[in-house]
Amino acid sequence: MNKWGKLSMGLLLAAGLLAGCGSNNNDNNTAASGNANTGNAAKKTLTLGTSADFPPYEFHKVVDGKDTIVGFDIEIAKDIASDMGAELVIKDLPFDSLLNELSSGRVDMVISGLSPTPERAKAVGLSDIYYKAEQAVVVREADKDKYATMDSLKGVKLGVQTGSIQEDIAKGIEGAQLTSLGKISEIVLQLQSNRVDASIMEGPVAKSFVKNVKGLAITDAKPEVEDDGYVIGVKKDNTELLDQVNTTLKRLGSEGKIDEYVAAASELAESN
Repeated sequence: MNKWGKLSMGLLLAAGLLAGCGSNNNDNNTAASGNANTGNAAKKTLTLGTSADFPPYEFHKVVDGKDTIVGFDIEIAKDIASDMGAELVIKDLPFDSLLNELSSGRVDMVISGLSPTPERAKAVGLSDIYYKAEQAVVVREADKDKYATMDSLKGVKLGVQTGSIQEDIAKGIEGAQLTSLGKISEIVLQLQSNRVDASIMEGPVAKSFVKNVKGLAITDAKPEVEDDGYVIGVKKDNTELLDQVNTTLKRLGSEGKIDEYVAAASELAESN
């Protein structure tokens, strides 16, 4: 989150982002997972596990009348699949189930704002860091000044995503009363209905929701974490896939593609 923190781009980048795969690929999931776990670079499918409620990383968008999963993580996943000569298959899952799905072989890799915690490193293979972002505190607009520091969050009701790094941050706040939910959108509803006082979110995700949901604001409070970057997860023994993931990430970084994908996805998340 971590899960577990906008630039304007041209129309060509946004159009490229719209080419993301849909989430309704259940017929292919079993075969895809079995093929990819062989570590064979000539495989034809690569199954991605993600939690598509995390704009601009991964989120649902209606494209040409069809519900589609888009986001800059999805663009990275498509590049990895392309470099392998594979077809990308996307499974939209609850965030806290992703690593179990990965360990069981039901998905081949996980991209979903995943922080490289020591616990995760023991369970699965983790890629190089591909993106870093700050954490943010989101509140109702009227409470922006009330919760301007981390100390001001002591004893308050906090909404966080289950299994995320933000949940870990909240657990370290003295007296905080946690409401842990599977989706960020559910946490936003808790804020709107006054069931929680504040939420800790990853920076770009917070900006996206504040931009699109009336009555929310980001405070000046600055959550700090040691794991300040995001990685891609693969099954523990799948070293060949991990090497390919890192090779693709290195290429995308050197070409400036990741920054382009972030900008285009942020723009897309803000559009109606």
